[in-house]
Amino acid sequence: MDALMEKMTGGPRIIAVTGHFGSGKTEFCVSLAFALAERAASDPLAKLQREERLALADLDIENPFFRSRERQDALEAAGVRVYSDPFNGRNGSELQVISAGIRAPLEDEGCRVLLDCGGDATGAMILNQFKKYFAQPYQLLCVVNPYRPGSDTVEKAVEHIRGIERTTGLQVTGLIANGHLIRYTTPDEVLRGWEFAAEVAEQTGIPALCACCMESLAEQVVGRGFDVFPIGMYMRDSYLDKQV
Repeated sequence: MDALMEKMTGGPRIIAVTGHFGSGKTEFCVSLAFALAERAASDPLAKLQREERLALADLDIENPFFRSRERQDALEAAGVRVYSDPFNGRNGSELQVISAGIRAPLEDEGCRVLLDCGGDATGAMILNQFKKYFAQPYQLLCVVNPYRPGSDTVEKAVEHIRGIERTTGLQVTGLIANGHLIRYTTPDEVLRGWEFAAEVAEQTGIPALCACCMESLAEQVVGRGFDVFPIGMYMRDSYLDKQV
């Protein structure tokens, strides 16, 4: 976790996150927001200077099921300002539009902002509206999961990444391994996820930054040669779990 967090706090302040549908993209993005907020709150110097603000912008207008805006209250209580639709996620509608207010954190040089983007090239296309903000250094992370049909081979994962790059004109700067089977995940799936991401990294030249896993598994996979990022299960009490 330390290596990832150093990169997220010490690198470019605009951090866009994408990943195939079901990869765990939104779960990772929300978990990262909470981790950044926790680190800021525990850093005496940051608390004293109050120079950096945190924001999360929900730009995923393609998938109505798992949306980071659904965790707005908890995120804002932790110190992360959330931007989403013109109603700020408060009217309960499925209106798939975004608020012009999202430009505020992008223009605020003192704000570190996470962009939760759509999962494929079509979903990531929304970044084209904000292209001028990517003239400065940025981080564009892609969550890869070998257990999803659309990215279950290295070839599919590479094409998925290249499709996003072609559509947006941006370069993916880091891979996030997230091999999981939701609540049935074991350390073996986490390890396979990392090995898969490492193969994609070899094919693309994009560095694999970490492997995600549930907090309950973190101690079992630490020390295997890769950075581990404990991921929350913040989105699981929504759509799918209501069906079981």
